[in-house]
Amino acid sequence: MGGTLIARYTVADYAAWRRIYHELMPLRVEHGYTAQQVMHIPNNPNDVVAVHNFPTVAQAEAFADDPRLKAAMERAGVSGAPRIEIYEDV
Repeated sequence: MGGTLIARYTVADYAAWRRIYHELMPLRVEHGYTAQQVMHIPNNPNDVVAVHNFPTVAQAEAFADDPRLKAAMERAGVSGAPRIEIYEDV
């Protein structure tokens, strides 16, 4: 069954965050992602939600646990701990 990772976090500067997000495409590919969607609150682009689909829950978990993801979030200006949830497609 597929897995969906939903991450919500606050960033210091959406444009700066987005540049780093694009740089992480190879990491998402490495973990087998199949689709992505990025959203933000209408009047606050620094309140971000990213949704990533993976073929399996294990791949979503591996992506979430990858230390390169954490390092990229720090470089991208994510403030505080992100809220990351993984769901199994049913």
